[in-house]
Amino acid sequence: MRGSQPFGQKEGMLAASITTRVSFYSQDVIMGKPVSTMNPAFNSEVVATPGGEHLNSCFSCGACSGICPVSQAIPEFDPRKIIHMIRMGMKERLLASDFLWYCSSCQSCVFVCPQDVRFAEIMGALARLAVQEGFVSKQDLIDKGKAAQVQRDLCVSCLTCVRVCPWSIPKIDSQGVADIDVEACRACGICVEECPARAITLHESADGRLLAACGL
Repeated sequence: MRGSQPFGQKEGMLAASITTRVSFYSQDVIMGKPVSTMNPAFNSEVVATPGGEHLNSCFSCGACSGICPVSQAIPEFDPRKIIHMIRMGMKERLLASDFLWYCSSCQSCVFVCPQDVRFAEIMGALARLAVQEGFVSKQDLIDKGKAAQVQRDLCVSCLTCVRVCPWSIPKIDSQGVADIDVEACRACGICVEECPARAITLHESADGRLLAACGL
């Protein structure tokens, strides 16, 4: 067909535009280990994880992919494709992929979904599974800009972070210092902006950089 490009050439162009790209389908080795066969139980695992309860309501209409701002900046980040991967049992490839952390949790997909699948929450469920099963560490989440961190030597225990967090995630620990649950943190940045002691840090995420570069 005139104007079409071979699959490999198109993949190469996408890889050149996103240097941190991790291929969903062509990656044969993850973390130095061969990828195992498909896991047919993966769909059930996601459904059983908080946030994944509505997965089976999806009928692949593509509304989430069409509205997703991250998908506009990173064409390969496709919510519909990710749900398909879950159903195909591509557990290791998905949970080890950097694309798992590109969701900005903007909730745009939630508002347009006719089936109330709540894709943003499914991404949260996948993130929890990735941490629980050792595909990513808590420190990785901090480094990727997906969780805020308290610099304990700067914290003055003013309780500002405890008061301003919409999800009541920061707590004061037994030593009287603020502590943020890395797995629960939404990386919204509110506590970072409001902390009077500048004791809370949040790294810029890869999806944030790409969205900013695209003016989104």
